[in-house]
Amino acid sequence: MTALKKTEPQSSDTSWAEFGIDGMTCASCVRRVEKAIAAVPGVQAANVNLATERATVSYSDPAVADAVIQAISKAGYEPRIETRELQIEGMTCASCVRRVEKALSAVPGVLDASVNLATEKATIRFTGGDVSALEGAVRKAGYDIVHPREETVGTGPDRKALELRSLVLSLAFAAVFTLPLFVLEMGSHFIPAIHVLVMETIGMEENRYLQFALASFVLFGPGLRFFQKGVPNLVRWTPDMNSLVVLGTTAAYGYSVIATFFPELLPEGTENVYYEAAAVIVTLILLGRFLEARAKGKTSQAIKHLIGLQPKTAFVQRAGDFEEVPVADVRRNDTVRIRPGEKVPVDGTVIDGDSYVDESMITGEPVPVKKAVGSEVVGGTINKTGSFTFQATKIGGDTLLAQIIRMVEAAQGSKLPIQALVDKVTGWFVPAVIAAAAITFAAWLALGPDHALTYALVNAVAVLIIACPCAMGLATPTSIMVGTGRAAEFGILFRKGEALQSLRDVEVVALDKTGTLTKGRPELTDFDVADGFGKAEVLRLVASVESRSEHPIAEAIVTGAKGQGIGLADVAEFDAKPGFGVSGVVDGKSVLVGADRAMTASGIDVSGLTARAEELGTLGRSPLYAAVDGKLAAVIAVADPIKDTTPEAIAALHALGLKVAMITGDNGYTARAVAAQLGIDEIVAEVLPDGKVDAVKRLREGGRKVAFIGDGINDAPALTEADVGLAVGTGTDIAIESADVVLMSGELTGVPRAIALSQATIRNIKQNLFWAFAYNVVLIPVAAGVLYPVNGTLLSPVLAAAAMGMSSVFVLANALRLRTFRTV
Repeated sequence: MTALKKTEPQSSDTSWAEFGIDGMTCASCVRRVEKAIAAVPGVQAANVNLATERATVSYSDPAVADAVIQAISKAGYEPRIETRELQIEGMTCASCVRRVEKALSAVPGVLDASVNLATEKATIRFTGGDVSALEGAVRKAGYDIVHPREETVGTGPDRKALELRSLVLSLAFAAVFTLPLFVLEMGSHFIPAIHVLVMETIGMEENRYLQFALASFVLFGPGLRFFQKGVPNLVRWTPDMNSLVVLGTTAAYGYSVIATFFPELLPEGTENVYYEAAAVIVTLILLGRFLEARAKGKTSQAIKHLIGLQPKTAFVQRAGDFEEVPVADVRRNDTVRIRPGEKVPVDGTVIDGDSYVDESMITGEPVPVKKAVGSEVVGGTINKTGSFTFQATKIGGDTLLAQIIRMVEAAQGSKLPIQALVDKVTGWFVPAVIAAAAITFAAWLALGPDHALTYALVNAVAVLIIACPCAMGLATPTSIMVGTGRAAEFGILFRKGEALQSLRDVEVVALDKTGTLTKGRPELTDFDVADGFGKAEVLRLVASVESRSEHPIAEAIVTGAKGQGIGLADVAEFDAKPGFGVSGVVDGKSVLVGADRAMTASGIDVSGLTARAEELGTLGRSPLYAAVDGKLAAVIAVADPIKDTTPEAIAALHALGLKVAMITGDNGYTARAVAAQLGIDEIVAEVLPDGKVDAVKRLREGGRKVAFIGDGINDAPALTEADVGLAVGTGTDIAIESADVVLMSGELTGVPRAIALSQATIRNIKQNLFWAFAYNVVLIPVAAGVLYPVNGTLLSPVLAAAAMGMSSVFVLANALRLRTFRTV
C-alpha cells in the first residue's frame, strides 16, 4: 500500500504528493487518471506511472487531497485509502483534542482525523503507507504515542492502572504537604489560637519561609506534570487546560515569592502571600484528575468484560490425547474438548456430543441454546451440563468475539454530529479564558477598592482555574462509551457510532417480512390442483423444479413433497427469476412456478384459481401458481410462522411512539392479513427484491426518518438506503456489513431496545453538554467578580479549583448512569 509522500516542492506555494491507485491496466488508464486529477481545482500537474501504480501530483493547497481521491474514484479506479488508530497519551481536555486533530489533518494525505478524549485514540483516514508522519505530527503537537504491546490481552501492566497509581501517589504526596500549609495560613486567619501558636513558636517571617518550602514541594513535585505539558503549549501559543493551571498557580506562587523575599517591590498593604492557594489548587485538581481517571475506567468496563470472556487456555487434541494449551496456540481445524461449566475458547463446529450453551454474553438472550453435531459454537460462551468436542473454524482476531470487540471499540471512538458545536467552541475556549483573566486583572487593578492589586490577582487566578474545557471534551465520548457498551451487553452492536444519534430521530420502522417478522422457514400448507391434473403428479413436478432453488419457499415445497413420500425427478433447463419464480423441464414437461406476475408474463390465465388464491391470502399465507406445459395446474400456499417475540417487539415500538411498516414480496391479501394479525401500521406489498430501496424511499416521503430492519442478501441496498439500517444477527454477512446496527440475538425485541438506548444516550449527552457549557458560562463571570458590586461575593481560587475538578467528575458520573439502563 503506497503512502502519500511529500516530496521536494518547486516553490513555497507548491507541494508534491503521491497517491497509490489500483485497477490500472494500460496506457489509456494512465491518461484517463491523469486527466481526471489535472481537472481538480488546485492541482498544478499530475503524472501517473503504470508500473508503480502511483500518481505524482503537485498542488497548491493540501486540502486538495480529498478532491484528488474523489477524482480517481470517478474515473473508475480505486485509490488506496487506509484507516489507522493511534493511542495518544497526554490529552487532558477538549482543547487537546482540537489541537491533535488539527495537527493530524495538516499531514499530507490525511483525508480526515477524529480524536476521542475518553478513549484517548485518534482515528485517521489517509492514503495509506508509513504512519511515521502521523506520529511525528502528534509528537510535534506536544503529545506522546503509545504503541500496543505485543502480548496476549490481559497480561502485562495496564497503562490505565499505572496512570491511576501515579495519580494516587501524586495526590497523596500533594495532600501531605498541602495540609500543614493550609492549617498554617487559613487556620491562622479563622482560629485565633492557631495564629498565636504560630507567632510564638515559628514567627511571621519564618512562617512564610516554611510556607514557601511546602508550596514549592507541591508545585514542583506532584504539580510538575502541569508544567511539563502546560509550559510547552504556552510557548507554542496553543494553550490548554494545563496551561491555565500553570498560569493560575504561578501567578499565586510568584506573587507570594515576591511578598516573601522582596516585599519592598509591592504597594504598601498588599504584601500578602497565597502559597496555600497555589498548593490547594494543585491538590484539588489532582483529586479531580484521580476521580476522573477512575470514572473513565468504569466507562470502558463493557470492553474489559468482553475481553475477559475468552478463556486463557483450551483442551486441544495433540497426538491422540487432549492437553491444555494457551488459547493463542489453538489452530484452525484443531479438535477442542469442552467439559461442563467451561468456556468455549474459539469459534467452531460441534463434531461429537451435545449440550446446552449459554450465549447471553454474545446475544443478550438468557435462554441456553441446544448444541449438537453440526451446530456452530462461539468463543466466549459458557457450556452448561453436557460435554462435546468441536473443530475450530475461527481463531484469534477472526472469532465473533474479536469482531464484536472491534465493532464496539470503533463505535466508542466515533464522533456524533452533536459533537460539532463542542469542536467549534474548544478551538478558542482556552485563549478566551486567558483573555478573560487578563481583562479581569486589568479591571480590578483600575476599578477595584483599596489594595486593588490583591483583588486583581485573586480574581484573575480564580478565572484561570475555574474554567473547565475537560467537561466539554468528555461530555459526548463518555456517554457514547457507556451507551455502546451497555448495548453490547444486550447483544446490540452499533457498527457506526453515528447511528446512536440518528436512531433516536427515527419515526418509521420498516421491517422485511421474511426472516425478520417471521422465522424465515416457510411450510407448505395448501396444494390445490386445477381440473384435469393429479395432485401427486403436479406436486412431484413442482417439487422437482423447486429442488434446484435455494429460496426458503422452494425448500418448504420440497420438504412438503418428501413428507408425503413423493420422489423427485431430474430437471433440465432450470431458470430462476428473482421476484417472479422458477421454471424447468421435468420428464419432458415444461413447469413454471411463481407469483401471478410470472404467469401473466408467460401469458397464462390464472382466473380459474384466483378466488382460491385470494382466500389463502386472507389467511396470511403466500399463494403461488404452478403451470405445466403452459396450462394453469395448481395454486400453492406456504406460510412462514411469525416469530414468538415479534408481537412483543411491535407493541414496544408502538409504545415508543413509532410507526411500523412491513415491506414484503407477498400479494396485498397476504400482507394485509399479517399486518392485521400483528398491528402493523403501513404495508408495502408485492415488492420485488430490487424494489426494497424504492419502498424505503416511499416511506421517507414527507421528510420522515426511516429505520429498515432486514437479514438477507437482497436487504443490503435497503439497509444502506435507510436513515438507519439494522441487521438481525442470524442474517448474512453482506446484510450485516451494510447495516449501521447489528442485533446479535436475531430477535426483533432488540429493535425497540436499540432505539430506547439511543434516546437515553442522546438525552444523557445533552445533559452533559448543558452542564459543561452552563458551568463555564455562569461561573467564569462569578470568578471574575461580577457579583461583587451587587452583594460583595467573590470566589476563592481554592473553591474555583474544587469546582473545576468536580465538573468533569459530574459529567462522568452522569454518563455512568447509562450502565443502569433497563430494556423496554
